[in-house]
Amino acid sequence: MKNYKKNVPILLLSKVIHRKNVQLLLTFPFDFQLKEKIKNIPNYKYSYTLKGWYTLYSEENITNLKNELKGLVNFQLDQSNFIKKEVIPPKKPRVISEENKEIIRLFVKYLRGKRYSESTIKTYFSLIADFIDYIKDKPLVELSNKDVELFIEDVFIPRKLSVSTQRQLISAIKLFKVFYPECNIDEVRLKRPRRDKILPTVLSKEEVIDLLRYTKNLKHRAVLAMIYSAGLRISELINLELKHIDIDRRQILVKNSKGRKDRNIILAESFIPLMVNYLTSYTPTKYFVEGLIDGQKYAAESVRGFLKLSCSAAKITKRVTPHTLRHSYATHLLENGIDLRYIQELLGHAKPETTMIYTHVSKKDLLQIKSPLDMALKSLAKSNEGSSNNLRLSGNY
Repeated sequence: MKNYKKNVPILLLSKVIHRKNVQLLLTFPFDFQLKEKIKNIPNYKYSYTLKGWYTLYSEENITNLKNELKGLVNFQLDQSNFIKKEVIPPKKPRVISEENKEIIRLFVKYLRGKRYSESTIKTYFSLIADFIDYIKDKPLVELSNKDVELFIEDVFIPRKLSVSTQRQLISAIKLFKVFYPECNIDEVRLKRPRRDKILPTVLSKEEVIDLLRYTKNLKHRAVLAMIYSAGLRISELINLELKHIDIDRRQILVKNSKGRKDRNIILAESFIPLMVNYLTSYTPTKYFVEGLIDGQKYAAESVRGFLKLSCSAAKITKRVTPHTLRHSYATHLLENGIDLRYIQELLGHAKPETTMIYTHVSKKDLLQIKSPLDMALKSLAKSNEGSSNNLRLSGNY
């Protein structure tokens, strides 16, 4: 049994794999003074994934840490050798000839000329580069549909990549065929797999309020409330400029969103006091939410990180992402009786079919449907009126 000093926090030291390196991880129950002390020690960074502070693992770093925090904490060493909280499988560097690299660069230039978004260009570049790396020295003019099938079987399946990623690969290769018609790929015969029909995760209204209540940081609470109250995509939040928020008209202008479309959405009246408090306290200069440097965009990964912590604090066990708040926004609108056409416009969907998915998760109409079990018991109860038998499933028969 170790002798710990009373009223002194316990600092757990662990050896973990993080960002492809062996790291020294520090975790402890929240203590503001200890957090500030560690923050000022050189070379320590905070990880939302590991929920702790880390630096490169070495005996020297452990010794320096003990000297820095001597008397302030009770040190506890994790006895396990490694805690694999994050394991990133190593990816071999691509081996692509200079000639093929030039073709890939021209393909990216072609996509920019077609005005694809930078996010789509980045995805298609990565998929085509991986495909060309896979075929090795085979000339591009000899590429065929069989090569695409083998790439999916040898790379996609073992990596357990999603169906949506495979659909993106087919789209990228079809575009590559248009750009580079010399290859033997028959784009007409390339078929995308069917989409997974997975219903979106939706929070209840009570869970949303709990999530906001348990988010103690003012900036974080304002960000989560903005996403939910306006149904924003994470990219729309990151790019939202202050000049596009009209408090007087209670409107938000979302500029150049998915599909290069602008749209107006409602600024929730109940959100305005929180927003004004946040803007007064943090004084962002250009964007609604900014990084450490004024005028710099906030990181989407940071939003995902503190959202995860807030869900943990609110004891929400569902898998929640920023997009879950957008799904919840749409579902709650539908349950409140808002027409699907208006919801489509507010969400910025190009097709009504995309918005129709929320009819499957809305509980408004489901609650109107009676289960056959309920109807059977109700019918039996009517036929036995005046009888002393109490029809309850929980009773013994």
